[in-house]
Amino acid sequence: MNLDVRVETLKGVGKAASVKLEKLGIRTVGDLLHHFPRRYDDFSNIIPIRMMKPGMVTFRGEIVNIASRRARTRRLSITEAVISDGTGTVKAVWFNQPFLVKQHPVGSSVMISGKLEFKNNDLALQAPAIESDSGVSKHTGRIVPIYPETEGLTSKQLRNFIMPLLGLIKLEENLPEEVKTKYKLMDRTKAVIELHAPSSEAALKRARHRMAFEELFFIISASLVIKKEIKSEEAPKIDFKVDVAQDFVKSLHFDLTNAQRQAAWQILQDMSSERPMNRLLEGDVGSGKTVVALLAAVMAVRSGYQAAIMVPTDILARQHSKSIQNILGNIGIQSALLLGRQPAAEKNEALKKIRDGSAQVVLGTHALLTEAVEFNNLGLVVIDEQHRFGVEQRQKLKQKASRLPHLLSMTATPIPRSLALTVYGDLDLSIIDELPPNRQPIATKVVKPTDRDVAYGFIDKQITDGRQVFVVCPLIEDSDTLGAKSVTAEVERLRKGPFRHRKISVVHGKLKPAERDDTMQQFVRGEIDILVATSVIEVGIDIPNASVILIEGAERFGLAALHQLRGRVGRGEHHSYCMITSDSNAPGVMERLQALERTQDGFRLAQIDLELRGPGQIYGKRQHGLLELEMADLGDSRLVSQVREAASTFVSDGQNMLQYPQVVERINRLKTVTSLD
Repeated sequence: MNLDVRVETLKGVGKAASVKLEKLGIRTVGDLLHHFPRRYDDFSNIIPIRMMKPGMVTFRGEIVNIASRRARTRRLSITEAVISDGTGTVKAVWFNQPFLVKQHPVGSSVMISGKLEFKNNDLALQAPAIESDSGVSKHTGRIVPIYPETEGLTSKQLRNFIMPLLGLIKLEENLPEEVKTKYKLMDRTKAVIELHAPSSEAALKRARHRMAFEELFFIISASLVIKKEIKSEEAPKIDFKVDVAQDFVKSLHFDLTNAQRQAAWQILQDMSSERPMNRLLEGDVGSGKTVVALLAAVMAVRSGYQAAIMVPTDILARQHSKSIQNILGNIGIQSALLLGRQPAAEKNEALKKIRDGSAQVVLGTHALLTEAVEFNNLGLVVIDEQHRFGVEQRQKLKQKASRLPHLLSMTATPIPRSLALTVYGDLDLSIIDELPPNRQPIATKVVKPTDRDVAYGFIDKQITDGRQVFVVCPLIEDSDTLGAKSVTAEVERLRKGPFRHRKISVVHGKLKPAERDDTMQQFVRGEIDILVATSVIEVGIDIPNASVILIEGAERFGLAALHQLRGRVGRGEHHSYCMITSDSNAPGVMERLQALERTQDGFRLAQIDLELRGPGQIYGKRQHGLLELEMADLGDSRLVSQVREAASTFVSDGQNMLQYPQVVERINRLKTVTSLD
């Protein structure tokens, strides 16, 4: 079967369903087959009716009676059936499915799976799965896959689309045969079939292991190839000068922490090599990563090279520019600012200084990668909050320099070491795990729905005292299916309700960049009391006067994201507060949120979230650009160790790279993946 065939050509799909499938990123047959279940319901244990107890059950039987009627008080139909298997009878009820009367008339043999529970003093099944007992079941009598869904598209429909394809597919093998044999991995085609239609728990476990191995194999292999290629390049040799480091530290109005000193030493040692540095500097919000990066930049300048510092947004670049110019100006180093949105005269002046070398440290956004930028002698590039700076961007920078510059990536997103070493295998890792001694903890509290008015009163008092407030919502607009708070609805509610006497504005990702930046500048100037926003404010917004952040629908964020959001306050002299709310009763939600109350340590929180939720949900592409692992569990140290061994052997053997061009092609595709803000 051709995996590139569009889904709308499949029997039973059609145009309307294909539009819904596209919302899930499914356009082709290949996409459909790789839309893997998020969980499973085990309906494989078939029992007689007389042995059934309340709970999930599966049984065979015959329709004794079935009828549909209209409810009096609501606009819905109720279909009721009585099913017998000779050992007993049981009732089942469905809503708005009158077609079941014709689909399963009296006398039909059926298979039913669902939840048996007491309703109105009677045992009955509420909206169970039902299908003809024809010997081949999709929705009952087996381990049933439950898929990621979208509005108007259920797991049952997805099973109807996917199941008929499983007997027709023969998938290309992605892994080298030697790897499959050595690690006893299931064939790829069989693994995909078992994931969608498990024949047993054991087979499903083997299938998940196979696909998890594959996920990690390509991620780790791509990292190793990048590392190998970079080590073959020549870089500027930036000698470590003790007097330069001492003069820089003396110019600061604070002492470096031991963690900053250790990270700086690792970075400066890398830069003194003729091989390109490729290092990730990881540190919690407020740990002082920028100062460490500036020391590296100063060392590059004192060796005759330029340094470039790239940040995600114009507003963050402008904020950094002020503090960086103050520090560098004290030691006689000239800097320039280059943005995407900038007055022409200002931009042209910056380009001229970059070209002639008078701008020794250049701060900017991705505008630094444009063709108009010509560096005089680029030696160091610092990337702030760009989690993976891809090969294509590296090559653009190489074209602007005679040699590949040293690269320092920075992130304030706490990443457990196991995850960092897997995802960022091409990067050497430095961690600043210590906050400056004067950093004030942010008081954090989970606010119950019944205490919301008290919280609003506290926020209002903070504004009266001259402070400003963030309110964060998970959605931009209301969604009937998700039920979470949206920015657009919340800002109207606050304006008409508890904060009608305050100045309130809004920012989110759908606003034009200019409109978003203008609003943020108003907030910086203190012209706005409350800023209602999505997580676009998660990274790099520095408002010292903001003392409170209220996060609505907190269960929809990972702990890493919540910790980042919390870091938007506590950046000035004022005591600061983080309030988190949730209306969810889902298992584990309160445990996660209370962890945020207990600790300010972002690394500990990231580890907790990794254990509770897995890396795909915490560090998904939508949030941070790290990765979305559907199968792999990075807590499985044996799996990670095996994959590292396999990837290392494959990449180090040039003959393998020639023998398996399809594997190399996929590795090369991964190498170019980048993540933007």
